[in-house]
Amino acid sequence: MKQQRVTRLQEEMLARGLTTLALVPGPNMVYLSGIHSHLSERPVILFLSATEQPVIVMPKLEAMKAEAAGIVAERIFAWTDEAGYDDAFAQAVATLGLEGATIAVEALHMRVLERDILGQHVANLTTVHAEPLMTALRLTKDGDELAAMERAVAVAETAMSKLIPQIKIGQTEKQIAALLFQELLAAGADKLAFDIIVSAGPNGASPHARPTDRPITAGDLLVIDWGAYVDDYPSDLTRTFAVGEIDEELTRIYEAVRLANAAGKAAAVPGVTGEAIDAAARQVIDEAGYGQYFIHRTGHGLGLEVHEEPGIVAGNTAELPVGAVFTVEPGIYLPGRGGVRIEDDVVITTTGHRSLTTMPRQLQVVGL
Repeated sequence: MKQQRVTRLQEEMLARGLTTLALVPGPNMVYLSGIHSHLSERPVILFLSATEQPVIVMPKLEAMKAEAAGIVAERIFAWTDEAGYDDAFAQAVATLGLEGATIAVEALHMRVLERDILGQHVANLTTVHAEPLMTALRLTKDGDELAAMERAVAVAETAMSKLIPQIKIGQTEKQIAALLFQELLAAGADKLAFDIIVSAGPNGASPHARPTDRPITAGDLLVIDWGAYVDDYPSDLTRTFAVGEIDEELTRIYEAVRLANAAGKAAAVPGVTGEAIDAAARQVIDEAGYGQYFIHRTGHGLGLEVHEEPGIVAGNTAELPVGAVFTVEPGIYLPGRGGVRIEDDVVITTTGHRSLTTMPRQLQVVGL
């Protein structure tokens, strides 16, 4: 167990009047316990108490993970495929005395399966969303987390530096994505942070385009959005390239996005809101005359998950603390013509901000 984090969790739970948190396999379980499991037909629930030691129910074939995490043997309720999990959950609930309890559950991760199990075994159960509780803990990244994200950025940037000389006119978006995948693994990625986006020409007008069999051609803008997981933490970058010479308007929208990216980062200081950073980036694009073509938020939080709090978006008025990490990724998308996005990963520091990403933001020409 990550004891310092568990202690902070218990303090936060008591402050919020919560007694029990139930976690399923995923980022929150990794954050608090270091246990890596996955959602399957075999349910796993880790129960964290505000006052007691943790309890876990999991298949016997994975029980050694709980032991390695330091959960005491009598609070590990392991079950076999032959026996099923009902008795294990019943014993865990009895151990914790959860009758009539209010349990915080993960609205974004817990399935109907686990919620039904809780309802079956906890009499008079009430559930609340765990997201506010976990966001309060995970919003500020510690030194180990920042170091992991810096390693993930280094892997991603190394891979891109190896890819750029390989890009040639006539290659398809899928071929370029495959080359980048290979370079990410060669550079040390544990896995992709998400499916690589490679979109050229008109396809670049869709922010979340999937790579296609379309060949890149001279005059295209080429958008590449990629990232790597290293030691449980991801990077998330986007750069836009010119395939040979591009026309005047495409050059103009590139420069507007570059300046918007710089303005968004410049606004990132302790106590700023996500809304203010979004406004700073958006103002540049509005003044360039392309506001209607900036069709998404300026950024999102980055941590164990590629998308987490804080949202860098209008309406988010929560102040960002030192240690908050997020993306700044303004874009302009012209239907039928192409798009531009420039994305950096940023951390709030005591004196302002630091960009974890370092690749050039000036327009680079590829494919020749």
